[in-house]
Amino acid sequence: MPTASNPSMRRRVRRATTIVAGGLTAAVALSACTAPEPDSDTNVDWELTSQTAAPSGDIDSYTWVNYAEPYSLDYAYAFDYADNQVLSNICESLLRLNPDYTLSPGLAEAYEHPTPTTWVYTIRDGVTFHDGTPLTAADVVASMNRHLDPAVGSSWYSVYQNVVSIEQTGDRQVTVTEAIPDSQFNLAMGGSAGVVESAATLAAVGADYGNSTGGVNCTGPFSLEEWKSGESITLKRYDGYWDESLRAKSGEVEFIFMNDATARVNALKSGEVDGGWMIPMDAVSQLQSSGAGDVHFGLSTAVSSLIVSNLDGPLGDLRVRKALLMAIDRQGIVDAAAKGYGDVTNALTTESVWVGASEKGMSAAFDGLEEYPYDLDAAKRLVEEAGATGEEIVLATAPIASDFNVIAQATAAAAESIGLKARIETVTPNAYTALFSDASAREGIDLFYTVWYLSSPDPLEMYSVLRTGEFSNYGEWSDPDFDQIVNEAIAIDDPAARSEKTAEAQHIANEQLPWLPLSSGPMPLFLGERITGVAPSIAFLYYPWAATIGAR
Repeated sequence: MPTASNPSMRRRVRRATTIVAGGLTAAVALSACTAPEPDSDTNVDWELTSQTAAPSGDIDSYTWVNYAEPYSLDYAYAFDYADNQVLSNICESLLRLNPDYTLSPGLAEAYEHPTPTTWVYTIRDGVTFHDGTPLTAADVVASMNRHLDPAVGSSWYSVYQNVVSIEQTGDRQVTVTEAIPDSQFNLAMGGSAGVVESAATLAAVGADYGNSTGGVNCTGPFSLEEWKSGESITLKRYDGYWDESLRAKSGEVEFIFMNDATARVNALKSGEVDGGWMIPMDAVSQLQSSGAGDVHFGLSTAVSSLIVSNLDGPLGDLRVRKALLMAIDRQGIVDAAAKGYGDVTNALTTESVWVGASEKGMSAAFDGLEEYPYDLDAAKRLVEEAGATGEEIVLATAPIASDFNVIAQATAAAAESIGLKARIETVTPNAYTALFSDASAREGIDLFYTVWYLSSPDPLEMYSVLRTGEFSNYGEWSDPDFDQIVNEAIAIDDPAARSEKTAEAQHIANEQLPWLPLSSGPMPLFLGERITGVAPSIAFLYYPWAATIGAR
């Protein structure tokens, strides 16, 4: 994670990969790489669950396992899984991102778009913060303006990069003015970028806001009761919550931090904890047969990809990028790393984020994509044509989860099989996270793995970060036609028309491969035998999911 002492780094970090702290190893180079043997018999039977059974009633409390302690509960820095799965139940945004990835009114009961460069939000009346004080338009202005403050260094600054001003323009009205038309701004108001905190609390707590000492004071169905650093976070039901339909069914929820994947699985099997998101796929079968609860698979927006972070080396030649993707047995990786719970993909987005897309837009986006079939002979010829035979690529990995090792080994073996040399550098989880925020950490690295999810219901969130000069365009890939198409799409308000333009960007990324798409899969969830009521969906990062869970 970026450190609190470096706000210039923090402001640019985007959510990237699941960080599950495990054992640490020094950076090492692995030679003699061998690919994992694909499991040709892998044939799992699974389906998406949109909603688990309704609770029979309330429950006094339940426990939830989190793979890591949150870096921060300050909404300006909450950008990863560990942070947001807690924060989403305490703090709320102007809009609400629902489990089906649609947006609905949140703390803003309505919004208007009177001109191409203005968004006007009507703030909901009758809402109180956890200290009992009323929500006002001034709180919204103060909360949003933090993203523009260089001293804060918000991780969500990119959402606000076109904002000129944020002003209170009525008793319950806030107006955001932008320099250029930007459809993506309002779409981001359902995530952390749209969270509202008490202005008085922000001023009083100062630098301790969002940490285990300063806490938070928001409007969600739970309040922050206790944060035992290194151990757990306890949330308490807020009886003054404004939305009766999401009144918490549990008096308390305790999040327990467990870095070790095996320990997490054992805790779920034994009933020590009642549930958890992001179950390791290699543990699904043993959890299903444990009798301790149920595994569910929910909607996801994440795509597993290899980020090409150095275009000055052999991967700067498109033929080499294509060759490497064709040499990777992606289905074998799905079988080995995800145990068959997923599908090979040729796009950097999932269909789940194309909300409001036209039939024409969806067809244009996903039909006719280059497939890059597994073909070692053709891949080797491409490397030879590029004059890259014998050149070395360096892959970064970390001891985070089993899929990291599987993918690193498979990629290195694929590179070797087509005439390239490959070296794996294994770094600590924290050092791996730095790859997403610190250019110096990526020096000498050609590829690294990500599970990249989108926090708004629009694929442009993905393609906007690949424009020339964007911070998350880690390899500094540049295509003027791509940039123009994305900028044109961003200016289109109508999601159906926007989808048709965005489809053009998806095809360019598919043909140029700034990142190498591997696979997509569901969001795994475990519910113990005591609890039910949640909607399995990656929207748990922004939706108050814990409030819906009650007694079986």
